[in-house]
Amino acid sequence: MEVVDEKEKGTRARVTEVLGRTGSRGGVTQVRVEIQDKKGRTIVRNVKGPVRVGDSLILLETEREARRLR
Repeated sequence: MEVVDEKEKGTRARVTEVLGRTGSRGGVTQVRVEIQDKKGRTIVRNVKGPVRVGDSLILLETEREARRLR
């Protein structure tokens, strides 16, 4: 079994905007992130745990986008 470094199997993204809290108890934060590999591409994702503008995330998958908050 081959060991793969975490950075090799993920895509770096930077949080540009915090859109709000979601989840049944507010434990998930919806954020807009800018993909570092493809300049200018932004997507909306749900993040569990503390997050603020400027944080870096490692996304294992960048095709799916979260549904917007109502």
